[in-house]
Amino acid sequence: MYILIYAESQNGKVAKSAKELASYAKAYADKTGQEVFAVGAGLEDAGELFKYGVNKVLTVENETLKQFNAFAHAQMVADAAKKNDANLVLISSSNDAVYMGPVLADLLDAGYVSQVISLPEESDTFIVKRKVFSNKGIAYTEVLTDNKLLRIAKNSFEVIEKPVEGTLEKFEPEVDLSVYDEYKVVKVDKATGKISLSDADIVVSAGRGLKGPENWGMIEELADVLGAATACSKPVADLGWRPHQEHVGQTGKQIAPNLYIAVGISGAIQHLAGVNGSKNMVVINNDPEAPFFKAADYGVVGDAFEVVPKLIEKIKAFKKQ
Repeated sequence: MYILIYAESQNGKVAKSAKELASYAKAYADKTGQEVFAVGAGLEDAGELFKYGVNKVLTVENETLKQFNAFAHAQMVADAAKKNDANLVLISSSNDAVYMGPVLADLLDAGYVSQVISLPEESDTFIVKRKVFSNKGIAYTEVLTDNKLLRIAKNSFEVIEKPVEGTLEKFEPEVDLSVYDEYKVVKVDKATGKISLSDADIVVSAGRGLKGPENWGMIEELADVLGAATACSKPVADLGWRPHQEHVGQTGKQIAPNLYIAVGISGAIQHLAGVNGSKNMVVINNDPEAPFFKAADYGVVGDAFEVVPKLIEKIKAFKKQ
């Protein structure tokens, strides 16, 4: 039996999420004596996965499959799993993988567990720990099916290098490409930020407390000195102050960076649902009663227009030391 991971790409390169999956799979494989396979389309640097314990990468060079389609990619992964006797399949919590997950579970006739945050427990049964209730609770879920599909929560498992001598193998999956005729990508709007919001370790976000789009310069400067991505609350995106791809929250992107800095955001439950997977949350708000302070690890009560410039100044001084 093998463990199979779905390796996503970003501009042709192995995405951080794929490295997280590889690290997770390798850690479990070391306990069970299994090997780790990966399958992906359009991976220009597929061999990068060998650094993280992947024994074999099935590379798909079909030009059509380089464009994501939930139904087609689910068929691709399912075919790879069946032909390589993989009874445990891992996917990430990227937007694409979330859409694909239920389709893939159906094709594999697999028990599907989302938001997994730990390796399966060592017991006679297959039990994993997962986030529930918008990351506010933890559930222990037992999977009873022979085939198992796990969607690993973002930033829940450290990327760990455990190099192996892996092999690359061209793979031609049996996929019904007619699904691309039913669902077509007509336009792609790429985020203009220097760092991808989905992969960022640090995110600086702001809300209506900034009073207008003309004040976003200090947020971008803070993000720049920290090497962070920028984000915003839903009202800000709705007002057109920032692009919608920066909207984080229940109806936007769900992120889990190591550090999330919220400036001028009250912390409504809808926003928290998208960011409370963050390992550390820092809130800057002039309202001491803002709900966000109850969820934050650190809070600064003060005017953002005074606090943020001073914070930038201090960080720049620290980096010069």
